[in-house]
Amino acid sequence: MHAFPEDFLLHRWTALRKAQPLLAINRALYECLRQSIIDGSLPGTSRVPPTRDLAAELGVSRNSVLHAYGQLLAEGYLRALTGSGTYVADVLPEQVMFARGASGRAAASRPSPAMPLAARGQALVDNSLASPVQWGAFVPGVPDVMAFPHRKFQQLGARRQRQPLPEWLSYASGGGHAGLREALATHLRQARSVRCDADQIVVTEGVHQAIDLASRLLADPRDTAWLEDPGYWGIRNVLAMNGLRVEGIPVDEEGLVLPTSKRKRAPRLIFVTPSHQYPLGSVMSLRRRLALLEYAREHGSWIVEDDYDSEFRFSGHPIPSLQGMTADAPVVYIGTFSKTLYPGLRIAYMVLPKGLVQAFRTAHSELYREGHMLTQATLADFIADGSYAAHIRRMRLIYASRRAALVALVEKRLGAGWLHPHDSNAGLHIVLSLPRGMDDVRAAREARDRGVMVRPLSRYYAGTTGARGLLLGFACVAESDMLAPFERLLEGLRAAGGKARPAARL
Repeated sequence: MHAFPEDFLLHRWTALRKAQPLLAINRALYECLRQSIIDGSLPGTSRVPPTRDLAAELGVSRNSVLHAYGQLLAEGYLRALTGSGTYVADVLPEQVMFARGASGRAAASRPSPAMPLAARGQALVDNSLASPVQWGAFVPGVPDVMAFPHRKFQQLGARRQRQPLPEWLSYASGGGHAGLREALATHLRQARSVRCDADQIVVTEGVHQAIDLASRLLADPRDTAWLEDPGYWGIRNVLAMNGLRVEGIPVDEEGLVLPTSKRKRAPRLIFVTPSHQYPLGSVMSLRRRLALLEYAREHGSWIVEDDYDSEFRFSGHPIPSLQGMTADAPVVYIGTFSKTLYPGLRIAYMVLPKGLVQAFRTAHSELYREGHMLTQATLADFIADGSYAAHIRRMRLIYASRRAALVALVEKRLGAGWLHPHDSNAGLHIVLSLPRGMDDVRAAREARDRGVMVRPLSRYYAGTTGARGLLLGFACVAESDMLAPFERLLEGLRAAGGKARPAARL
């Protein structure tokens, strides 16, 4: 029997907590013990300490240790002997998961070679920019999820749950709940000037799924797709995984700048955010919109209009959709409830030209297997009874006030010159323009180390020569709570400044 190496485990536990501070205690302890068992640091037949003793040694609750032990027992990494204690298993699960060779020894008992990913899979992992933290100051793109009328929504859902239709609980194939598509069509015609009826809408599980579906059905591998530069990195990754050649097209204060060179290869897909360019904030001018529609018709291209947060415009008139400008426009319109309600709802939608609808419905059902009909039915009721419009009106006022408060802080502590010139007083974030020579990736890291979550603007560019800046979200932080994290952000900017001192006093 081997002695239990308590000092080693304490050291590994401390290192794990420092490396992954956001991981739940019970999960972190499970991972710590499991990895130590797999790599032999806790040898087979080692007796593990009683739960109270280990909890005291590591400074955690006994319940956390009980949870970790219980999971390891269930998976076969530990074994309990009545009246004796709990021990590390002498035969691990990995050793019995593979067929034995002619020698009779488990294949897993030998060191296994590295298992490489496919090239595109490795590229996706290497270039992943999704943040594990999606709440707090100043996370961009996240609404105030706690301000959503959860009680009202639960009441509507409970009514639907009491008498669900069988087809809501099975696989679906109609492009989404009929009532939700009808409510959406009415809302989009009134609020966004979208030309559509309910039959043109396909409900998807988030914008990424909608983009994935459009790129699979409207383009082949090695086709070209244009993406605004800077633009949303999530779209870039989805397109690259589907084998498309992604080209970044510059934007200015009027939106996407159409190339003038006749030799530039025409794209199959053109992705734009005309009502509020992401991430810089400009609105595509009428002149550019008409030119883009003409270009798409002339070259047989499809425009994919991402209307991600157009509901939140705080001055002037609402910006109508590009899709609704002309009849039979070559536009696939995509919208989402992630910004107006909350991201965890995972409901987005596509408005398709009538000739594409049936193909998209069939492919959507074939690839993803539709579901969540009860949630969609509840959302349909939420829109139909006016609750959705009322919520948007209320949040528009709240966000306008929070945005004004954050802008005032920037202007007071840094100066108006730090606000990006493309800003159009809309959306859920602002962009700081950093002084020449300041590394925005380092500035974001310094802010994160101080508990402030911002995103570096340079990561939204396709190349390595993009402008430096920071995206600051204001939607999920109350005005009364802004000052403290803003001060910590300033500390991070000072730390990142190096020899390039900011123009304004920090």
